[in-house]
Amino acid sequence: MQYAIITDLNRCVGCLACSVACKTVNEVPIGNFWNKTLRIGPFPTEGGSGQYPDVDMYFLTVGCQHCADPECIKVCPTQASHKREDGTVQIDKSKCIGCQFCVMACPYGVRYLNEDERVVEKCTLCEQKIAQGELPQCVSQCGGRARFFGDIDQGLDSFQVPAAIPAGPDSTYEATVAARDLLKDVAKPYTADQLYYLPDVGNKPSFAFILRNRKWQG
Repeated sequence: MQYAIITDLNRCVGCLACSVACKTVNEVPIGNFWNKTLRIGPFPTEGGSGQYPDVDMYFLTVGCQHCADPECIKVCPTQASHKREDGTVQIDKSKCIGCQFCVMACPYGVRYLNEDERVVEKCTLCEQKIAQGELPQCVSQCGGRARFFGDIDQGLDSFQVPAAIPAGPDSTYEATVAARDLLKDVAKPYTADQLYYLPDVGNKPSFAFILRNRKWQG
């Protein structure tokens, strides 16, 4: 099992809802982030003039990639950083000594030292929610339904997103939260060469990004 998030960058509008929802739910300190939205571009399109409208851009969400072979775990002297059976990378705060070796080892710069608690923090993939069968907060709050959560071992088509349920007198909050659609039914078709990952330095990042008809700049 390897839980992960797939983001359809062609659907992402850069609204920052995922970043804001993450900070709110997880009480991430000001100046730090678990999930950050970056603007990539604008950059010239191939063969274009480099002037509008021959420019392009997209938004890229960056957080812990819950790698298959995490560098952060290899350098942790106390085994505070560890990988769970569900594939997520977690931090046991009772074992963390705040040495920040993991912060320096992370290829994506998504770990930080909580100055008040003197322990390292990062995205947990909302383990408290997925343990109860819920979606990570950044997935459930994505207005463009661009983020999908699932198990890589079950195939990308099985990844889930909140369902688009018509509001009505019989719709309850519980039913709305529990309803899901699948990536294969929501995302437009894509090919294998339109599936991208952040740079792999041997850590094998698990999160993937779909980008069609644009040059990947990640």
